[in-house]
Order: sequence, then C-alpha cells, then structure tokens
Amino acid sequence: MNSQFPRDSQGRSDEMNSGRSGGTGSTASDAVSMLSNAAQQATAKVKQSASDATSSVTHHVKDLLNGQVESGADMVGHFASSAKRAAEDLERNAPQLAGVVRGVADRIEGFADDMRGQSVDELMRTASDFTRRQPALVFGLAALGGFFVFRTLKAGSDAASSYQESSRSQEGSGYRSAGGRQQGTSQYHGI
Repeated sequence: MNSQFPRDSQGRSDEMNSGRSGGTGSTASDAVSMLSNAAQQATAKVKQSASDATSSVTHHVKDLLNGQVESGADMVGHFASSAKRAAEDLERNAPQLAGVVRGVADRIEGFADDMRGQSVDELMRTASDFTRRQPALVFGLAALGGFFVFRTLKAGSDAASSYQESSRSQEGSGYRSAGGRQQGTSQYHGI
C-alpha cells in the first residue's frame, strides 16, 4: 500500500498540476476576454458620450441660428418698410422710380415673410434647390460679390498707403506757410 500511496499521491499531484495549468490557461483566457469586453464597453460609452455631446452642441447651435434667422427676417422686414417709405417720398418727384422702389420693397417683404417660418435646415435646402435650378445666376452673383469685396479691399489698401505716403512726406519736408517760410522748425534765423 505504501507503494500505491506515492503513486496515488504522485498521480493526484500530476492531475492537480495538469488541472492547474489547464485552469491557468483558461483563467488567463477568461481574464483577457473580460478585459476585451470591458475595453469594448468603455469604448462604446466614450463613443456614445461623444455622440451625445456633439448632438447637444449641434442642437444648441441650430437653436441659436434659428433665432438669428428670425432676427435677420425682422431686419429684412424693417429694410422693406424703409424702402416703402422712401418710395412714398419719391412719389412726388419721381413717380416711376417710386414704383420700382415699391416693387423691390414688396419682394423684399415677401422674402422676409418666407424666412420667418423656416428653420436653418429648411433655408439650406431651399438655397441648395435654388442653386441646382439656377447655377448661372448663383455663380454670377458670387462673382459680382467677390468683385465688390475685392474693389472695397483694394480701395481701402490704396487709401491706407496714400495716407502713409502723405504722412511721410509731411514729416520729411515740414510744414510751409503761404509765404513760403517753413514752419514747425525750432531754428531761429533772425528778423
């Protein structure tokens, strides 16, 4: 029996060791699986949080822009009212011009009324549809707007450079009076 005991003991020991190593591999695999699942869940939570934050910011921006659309529609409406008053003033002196101004004011007022009931998304769709229907007009207006912006910036830079040149020439030459004498210098030349 003594001879069986070590063998049983050894056999059990081998079974326990093989069970442990098999269990260790299984436990490590389970741990890796659990870590992988936890990482996937954390990633999903981060993505969801980012999506929620983006959605919230987008919603706030759209609300702000919708408020600006209403303000813009009010401003366009005020402009139309001013144009109508100008047409009334022109009626006495230039009735034909008053009619043109009144017609433009009516169209502007209609545009303002159309803007009031729309959201930013609806305005974008409307603009996109108009661009598809009238691409030449849109590109022509964009080119015209670009031309006016270019001319305005060029005129502003020309005015700034001419101002700098005139201030430099005044600094270098001093001021001269009508009699030709130089003023603004600190030298005294006598009587």
